[in-house]
Amino acid sequence: MKVSLYNQFMRAGATRRDVLKGAASMAAIAAASGAGLGALTRPASAASELRAQILQIPGVGKGQPTDADFQQVGELCLEATKANVKEGEFAGVELSFMGLNNQNLHNVLFRGFLKPWEAYTGAKINWIDLAQADYNPRLQQAIATNTIDFDIVEMGAPFEGDVCGKGLTSEMPDWVKKQIDMDDLVAYLKPPVGTWDGKQYRVTVDGDAHNFNYRTDVFADAGLAEAWKADSGDKAGLTEWGVPKTWQQVQAVTKFLKGKQFQGQDVFGYLDAPKPWGGFGFYFLGSRASAYAKHPDDKAWLFDPDTMKPRVNNPAWVRAIQDVIDALPSEPPDQINADPNQTCFSQFLGGTGSMLAWWGDAGSNAKTNDSSVVGDVTGFSILPGSDDVYNSKTGAWDKLASGPNYAPNCAYLGWGVYVMARVDSDEKKKKAAWSAAAHLGGKDLSLWCAAYPSGFQPYRNSHFDIPEWVAAGYDEAFITSYLKSEADSYNHPNAAIEPRIPGIFQYYSAAEDILANTFAGKMTAQEGADAIAAAWEKLTDQIGRENQIKLYKASLGM
Repeated sequence: MKVSLYNQFMRAGATRRDVLKGAASMAAIAAASGAGLGALTRPASAASELRAQILQIPGVGKGQPTDADFQQVGELCLEATKANVKEGEFAGVELSFMGLNNQNLHNVLFRGFLKPWEAYTGAKINWIDLAQADYNPRLQQAIATNTIDFDIVEMGAPFEGDVCGKGLTSEMPDWVKKQIDMDDLVAYLKPPVGTWDGKQYRVTVDGDAHNFNYRTDVFADAGLAEAWKADSGDKAGLTEWGVPKTWQQVQAVTKFLKGKQFQGQDVFGYLDAPKPWGGFGFYFLGSRASAYAKHPDDKAWLFDPDTMKPRVNNPAWVRAIQDVIDALPSEPPDQINADPNQTCFSQFLGGTGSMLAWWGDAGSNAKTNDSSVVGDVTGFSILPGSDDVYNSKTGAWDKLASGPNYAPNCAYLGWGVYVMARVDSDEKKKKAAWSAAAHLGGKDLSLWCAAYPSGFQPYRNSHFDIPEWVAAGYDEAFITSYLKSEADSYNHPNAAIEPRIPGIFQYYSAAEDILANTFAGKMTAQEGADAIAAAWEKLTDQIGRENQIKLYKASLGM
């Protein structure tokens, strides 16, 4: 389907599946206009006893889950393991697991989930916990020095070029594919994601896309609506006070809210995350840039696919950088020192700021994190669009006949669990490592992770059954809005897809360091973008330009 036609249906309220199912007919619009999430979910069916049971641990609104909850969920989801592993089969086996410890999630949950697995199988796991900012340096050091000291690693698809491409991972056995039900993954996380040279390596435990989180109470406030109506500033087409649909409107709203009060407190607009975060912070500039830079007629947006020449210093990216510079004075004090953890878990969930681009964690944490005060006043959509989009082929800004350009940032392609090739020489250890990975990537356990604070968001087709979430304690309007934003991001025909090329986080980390100086006023937006492009060119030459071109094209499906 043409993106212009898709956007026309989206503005009418249709989901992608509504449109496809209706053969792009006007009937699809009519059906979608009153259907909410509509055809995006599977028909409601009786939730399995197990899935219903684990979703009540502890129950939405009944406090944040504890280690005892993690262990109970892990125990209840152990039946799939028991079908493939005998009790005590891995006695004497020790495995080393390297993963993330961000906001006391990720590895912290894995420990709890795997304790009953260890008790049943007899294996023992030793843990290597890494902060988000330390993750890439630690992984790259192990690769560069040939000192892989872990048997299992939690890793994102962008690293597959660095790890799988160097033959460092173990190929997934067929029994694991069956145990984890790989067919249930949403389409954009299926191969080639998780594979290299046609071989499957990844047990997916997450699906990543940045969506747009906003305060429904702020954008429904009558006092702010009156002030907006009386304001003579540039409103970027947002004639009536409400949720911004474009980044131009986000900028206008953010500047308008400076100095305003809401419910007796200072109110702020968008929350940027300018502080470097081990390469992961670059995604947040990317989410500001994607609607400007990802043209619907061009699969690429980071590099030129034929030359690997960076596009990060073209007018689209420079505009995004300038947006951050221009918005920071209207954001909370000292926002320049905020990293993404702060913007989500401290600021937005704590009631500061009315707009945030983040991964899906913001949505589940809004309802289930003890620190959240916005669970009843948060709404969701795909990332804002742009009134125009830069055409890298013509060097001009295009206004699309269909209206604003939307390009959800499918940032990072989600976390996965990978088994390292160093276990392949020991069949018992290899099976143990894959069994642990399969347990963590199990279909039922994954639903619990999507519903509660885990570091992971919905990534399976079976995660989009709204009655299961409602039975867990989510209210229907909230979860419908949340899941729609996720599914519409995954399924969008103009999504900005993550490139799985070697060294991608070296590119991102180099950009972050330069951006920090740019946001601090040490260089202009164009100067900063040019410096990033120069650093990226140097990296491409070091890694090998011809091979990078080949792999970049492959990652874009070209």
